[in-house]
Amino acid sequence: MYAIVKTGGKQYRVEEGQTLLVERLPEPEGATVNLEPLLMRSEEAVFDAAGLAKVEVQATIVGHLRGKKLRVFKFKPKRGYRRRTGHRQELTRIEVTKIGARTSARAAARPAAATGSTDAAPPRAPRARAAAATTETPAAPKPRAPRKPAAAKPVAAKPAAPDAPAQTSKEDSDGA
Repeated sequence: MYAIVKTGGKQYRVEEGQTLLVERLPEPEGATVNLEPLLMRSEEAVFDAAGLAKVEVQATIVGHLRGKKLRVFKFKPKRGYRRRTGHRQELTRIEVTKIGARTSARAAARPAAATGSTDAAPPRAPRARAAAATTETPAAPKPRAPRKPAAAKPVAAKPAAPDAPAQTSKEDSDGA
C-alpha cells in the first residue's frame, strides 16, 4: 500500500515506515503531522475527493536540518560582472507512520467542502473563479456620499497693458 501526498508544493510517493526529506515544517521535532493525500493505492486506487476524505496519512517529525550548500555564480563575459552567492535549503526529515482509513471522529470534524458535499468551496483555479464570479449575482454597490460643489474661485483680472506710443512717420516728425 502506498500514497501520494503533497507537502511544501511538491508531491511524494510514500509507504509506511519510509523516511524522507521535505521542505521545512513549522511543527517541533517529535510532533505528528497529517499530510494531504492526493492518491492512495492498496487493492484499488482512491483519488476522488469523497474517498480521500476518508484517507489519513500520518508522519512523525524526526528532525530539522539544512540541505547542502549550493553555490550560485553569475558571470557576463567582457563586462567585468561576477557575482557569487550561496543557498542552503531548510528541510525536515519525516517518517511516515500510518497510511489508512481515518477514524470516524476525525472524519466528522473534516470540513464539508473536503467531503464532497453540495456546499463546495469556490474553485481554486483563476479561470474557474472568474467563471464562478460571473455566474453569481454581483453585490450592490455601496452608496457614495454626495460630492460638495467646489467653491468658486475669484478670477484675478489681468492688469491692463500700457498704451503703446503711436508710431509717426518721418514726414510727420519733420514738421511739414
